Amino acid sequence: MISRRLLLSAALPAMIAFSSAPASAEALKVVASFTVLADVVSQVGGDHVNVTSLVGPNGDPHEFEPSPADAKHLKAAQVTFVSGEGLEGWMDRLISASGYKGTPVTVSDGIKTRTMEEDGKTVTDPHIWNSPVNVKVWVANIEKALSAADPADASIFKANAERYTKTLDALDAYAHSKFDTVPDDRRKVLTSHDAFGYFGREYNVSFLAPLGMSTETEASAADVTKLIEQIKAEHVKSYFFENSNDPRLVRQVAQATGAEPGGELYVESLSDAKGPAPTYEKMFRYNVDQIAAAMAKSS
Repeated sequence: MISRRLLLSAALPAMIAFSSAPASAEALKVVASFTVLADVVSQVGGDHVNVTSLVGPNGDPHEFEPSPADAKHLKAAQVTFVSGEGLEGWMDRLISASGYKGTPVTVSDGIKTRTMEEDGKTVTDPHIWNSPVNVKVWVANIEKALSAADPADASIFKANAERYTKTLDALDAYAHSKFDTVPDDRRKVLTSHDAFGYFGREYNVSFLAPLGMSTETEASAADVTKLIEQIKAEHVKSYFFENSNDPRLVRQVAQATGAEPGGELYVESLSDAKGPAPTYEKMFRYNVDQIAAAMAKSS
């Protein structure tokens, strides 16, 4: 039963609110599915939105289990944002349980998605945000939705969106400056699951992973053996943990191949305020720096 699943999750930490200023009486009540999206919504909305993220810092949006508090906040939301492309498999269940009457805005609409093979099926990669070029589409969709909900502040949302788009352009240029001169044979890293496809497509970096697009999948012994052989054949030198999921499998693969640890990446979730990735901008720069440093070390 849906209600039982919600009650079983009641002990989950309270949701994290993102706001660029204290909420005013006029601020839109906005819900975003996870922290990366919540931050981008806050950048566009400024002090005219009060944004709540359902999945908290360091949380895994694939395996998230909503709580009664999540249902309460969703029901009260004036605008709700999801990334889409299959990331939030739990959202329909939460909408039914909460009584929410709106339709979530899918911010990834319009992005050129990539597909991948998983368990013999062709699926869409949902990890849109790991390319700032894609996030520019997010920003346009967010601006449109906020302006529709609050027409009086549309000019402010537009100005914020234009400013933040320039930030995203700068992030894209920063990544190119770090990777464009790296020889192709060093642009290979090992991560926990296949979440960096759009990053790899944008900056010509190859990411190998024992798990597929979702942390809910399980790698078979044959898959792991095949990956180990591939890493050895391609001389992959570095591996990374991810802040939001279990590192044991990637550590096992690394031990079998001799790959050296490159650190921790923030893939599907921001850190808390004291961590190195409390905003999308800081998260992306941090990941670029970590990956570039590992490539330089492997030369």
